[in-house]
Amino acid sequence: MKTVEKMKGKAQNLSTAEGVSIAFLGDSVTQGCFEIYKKENNAIETVFDQRYSYHRAFGDILSMLFPSVPINIINAGISGDTSSNGLKRVEKDVLRHEPDLTVVCYGLNDCSRNEEKREKYLNNLRKIFTLVLESGSELIFMTPNMMNTKISCHITDPDFIKIAEDTMDKQNGGYFDSFMDGARELCREMNVPLCDCYKIWKTLSFSGVDTTELLSNKINHPTREMNKVFAYELVRTLFSN
Repeated sequence: MKTVEKMKGKAQNLSTAEGVSIAFLGDSVTQGCFEIYKKENNAIETVFDQRYSYHRAFGDILSMLFPSVPINIINAGISGDTSSNGLKRVEKDVLRHEPDLTVVCYGLNDCSRNEEKREKYLNNLRKIFTLVLESGSELIFMTPNMMNTKISCHITDPDFIKIAEDTMDKQNGGYFDSFMDGARELCREMNVPLCDCYKIWKTLSFSGVDTTELLSNKINHPTREMNKVFAYELVRTLFSN
């Protein structure tokens, strides 16, 4: 990708070559959210810990590979975000910074049992992809992690159990698979590089790994350790396209 070539050029000529900016557009996982808890008013809150987010780990790997190159990471992930809201804010939160590469990751909060919402999700992605590519930024679409496949024994709060029952049904019922299949087809159609982390999670699950226990909130946020998988796969995708 041109972003890799730009990092190479900067490493070879620090004084005159431009630096590199990489933006991330997505939801709570992109932002760096992990466990969930209830506040005094019973409002559900999440633990924010960007130190262990995948965009931070990704930046650390690039800094190891190109130690002399300054890499500006723009994190435009928002907890609870959907592709609809991402489309509304892609200009102000991402494109105005003129990133060399934009990584988009949506699906967890878009997933629904409604076919019309699936089509809306894919239409939103198409519009986001178009805006990013027309801006001159390179683009990678990254599929998210799996949601829970069971109700973990670690979840005891009735409200959290209710949420987990809903996400479990979407995961086990094939609804999330359908959303991801549609996103993959869109990437093929628009020739957008795909970082298919969802496929990795599905492979782990098929191999007997308890993927629910790889979620920090036992619902849809991967653990700090599993965020590294996103980072590693994203680096592999970056250098293979």
